[in-house]
Amino acid sequence: MKYIRSNSLKRFFSFGKRGFGEENNVGLVAPSCEEHPLRPSWKCFSFEELFDATNGFSSGNLVGRGGYAEVYKGTLRGGEEVAVKRLTRTSTDERKEKEFLIEIGTIGHVRHANVLPLLGCCIDNGLYLVFELSTVGSVASVIHDDNLPPLDWKTRYKIALGTARGLHYLHKGCKRRIIHRDIKASNVLLTADFEPKISDFGLARWLPSQWTHHSIAPIEGTFGHLAPEYYMHGVVDEKTDVFAFGVFLLEILSGRKPVDGSHQSVHSWAKPILNKGEIEKVVDPRLGGAYDVTQFNRVAFAASLCIRASATCRPTMSEVVEVMEKWEIDKEKWEMAEEKEQEVELWGFDDLEYEHDTSFSMSLPDSVAST
Repeated sequence: MKYIRSNSLKRFFSFGKRGFGEENNVGLVAPSCEEHPLRPSWKCFSFEELFDATNGFSSGNLVGRGGYAEVYKGTLRGGEEVAVKRLTRTSTDERKEKEFLIEIGTIGHVRHANVLPLLGCCIDNGLYLVFELSTVGSVASVIHDDNLPPLDWKTRYKIALGTARGLHYLHKGCKRRIIHRDIKASNVLLTADFEPKISDFGLARWLPSQWTHHSIAPIEGTFGHLAPEYYMHGVVDEKTDVFAFGVFLLEILSGRKPVDGSHQSVHSWAKPILNKGEIEKVVDPRLGGAYDVTQFNRVAFAASLCIRASATCRPTMSEVVEVMEKWEIDKEKWEMAEEKEQEVELWGFDDLEYEHDTSFSMSLPDSVAST
């Protein structure tokens, strides 16, 4: 490696062979938290392996590009399809290298059925992360592709609930609290049976147990998903992810994009509708009325709680899962919280000085995934 301090990085990556320590089995949602091995199972790949797998990182295998990295699809010698995330050689400043390493440290020990696992890494001739490849694509590509048949309600509910479980795990099930900071439909990938997996931890941060929040600058994320307290004050905690998850739910419910052609965000469109209880107006017309009304109402109610302007009045992800799964909802509990909410004036599109979109994914491009 020519431009990265290899000695310090090799010391860092040596932890991959020894492990990051034991996992915490704490978690509200049972499936997946018991799956954890005591030590990370990811491996160190050689540059030659990744070079061969991606056909020399050919442009034909490029499936995504973000602010500081590119993602290539590839096939390992054993036949396993993978996505290889490579730090671009134009991103040689120490900050980008540090962020890349933070991403490894954040997800290297994570094990949950609804979080995309890290398969391995490489530090020869650059920095590389290796993930499973989603052949179906992201939730965004499946929901918003007019050339695909609309997702049925059963699949949408499965995606919503699985993503909620994965995010709850990051907040409460890990040994350390993880704030993702970029929850959105393009960062939730789908397996062949439409099991959701949260991906792209490029903006994720640890939050020590004794800290109530992080104060972060510059503001990074994707417009339409940014919580008011983050955009206005740089404050980041679990409730920041909860807000973004609420936007994600609205996408699933309505089929609308986070920001439409007139620059209106889906949460500013849906919020007054949900507050009036006119939930049927949020239903994606492509469902043709074929949906479970009880489940839809629960998910819509969860979304309305998540997108509250006041972070203190939003639920935790454990409460979100409870609302989405329970047959009976204690709405009175949340009505009391609503009275306390100080309405924060949400920003408009013109107020955003810049848009930092990290939207690339470890999946096949839409044109391939739809075949």
